[in-house]
Amino acid sequence: MRYLNEKELGIATRFLFLSMAITVMEKDLEHIQNGAFKIKEPYLDFIQRMLTSAKNERRELRKTMHNQQIKITPLNHNESFTSYLFIAGKREEQRNYFNPAIRKHVQTILKEFMSTTPVAEQTLVAESVGAYQANNENAPCAAPDS
Repeated sequence: MRYLNEKELGIATRFLFLSMAITVMEKDLEHIQNGAFKIKEPYLDFIQRMLTSAKNERRELRKTMHNQQIKITPLNHNESFTSYLFIAGKREEQRNYFNPAIRKHVQTILKEFMSTTPVAEQTLVAESVGAYQANNENAPCAAPDS
């Protein structure tokens, strides 16, 4: 039976899975820093931008959860399922998540941040190509050899 409404549950689950995604990003950042990458800086910068965006969103979710008196408490964890207790005001709801489904949710959030994180290099390349095309718009073209 559902005791939390869709909005409360959506906020709580987004906070839960976003927190897990942040943990994954932090571990990946650590692996890149300690890994055998030849050029680490682009990867480090990209993950740092993703982390900043994710932490900003989590901060806003935390404020919203505080204002709406929403709390999440982990209950049980085994190799197949993880249980959480969601509390909103005086209403409680226990939810069980299949661990591979948790992984899929976290993966979706990571992909979301990868696609929305601005990449300065792509912008720079696009601007350079645009400037090149504009400068060479009226340039004479060589005729093919006949």
